[in-house]
This record gives sequence, structure tokens and C-alpha cells, in this order.
Amino acid sequence: MAVKKAVFREVGTGKEPAVDSTIVNLRSKLEIYKAMSNGGNLADCPVRDVMQGLSGKWSSLLMGALAEQPYRFGELRRLVPDISQRMLTQTLHELQRDGYVHREVFPTKPPSVEYSLTDLGRSMFGALHQLILWAELNHDAVRQARAGFDAARA
Repeated sequence: MAVKKAVFREVGTGKEPAVDSTIVNLRSKLEIYKAMSNGGNLADCPVRDVMQGLSGKWSSLLMGALAEQPYRFGELRRLVPDISQRMLTQTLHELQRDGYVHREVFPTKPPSVEYSLTDLGRSMFGALHQLILWAELNHDAVRQARAGFDAARA
């Protein structure tokens, strides 16, 4: 199974990070995480805290849609037809709470509401987009690995 190479860029710079410095940074971050998990407060772990808010089934889809343009609630519901009204509301509230999404109410009759990404949301989507690209490039390899693992266990 071949793994496709994606070119990942440092967010905001457009430059490819040096592999050595990336590994060193990752190691230091892992050390911090290990130290925190051995008696520290995991709620204070920035990676865990941020990823928890983005790990929902619908968060990346909604952020991807809002990265294109602002949408009203009904438009988002039509763009993601599998999402229930309750789950769309809940996910949008979570994204608002984390500062990624802005909700604007227009004084019309009936009132209309529009959702858009904030600057923080656009910044996060830049990083999230790299993960999305990686997933698209490597989805077949991941599925093959799962099938091989499952077959070996059967």
C-alpha cells in the first residue's frame, strides 16, 4: 500500500516546515502532554482542549462550508442533509462558544440568522484543511490497513 505524500505548509507562512524542527517541536509537545497526564490537569492541555471541540462528526463539515461563504441555518441544513436540526444547532453553538463561528441576527420579519467564520475560525480552518487534504490523499490506504487488520483478527 502506497502512502501519498502531501505537502503541508506552516499555517500562515505558506512555507514547508523543516522536518527536523517539526519532530523536535512534536517531541517537546508530547513531553508536556505526558507530564500533564501524570498528575497535571488534562483540562489545561491546549491540544486536547482544542481538538475536543473539533472532533465532532459535523464540526469540520460545517467549518468547511462556512469557509466558502456565510450561510443561513436552512442553507447549512440543505448542504449537510444527514445532520438533524438538533445536531446542527448544537454543533453551531459549540463552534460559536469556541470562537470559530459568528452568529448574526438580522432584524427582519421573521428574523433571519446568518453564520460565518470568525478570524479565529478561518485560522483554525487553515490548519484543519491540511488534515482534510491528508485524509483525502490517504483514505484508501487507511481503509486497506483497516481491512488487513480486521482480516488478520478474524
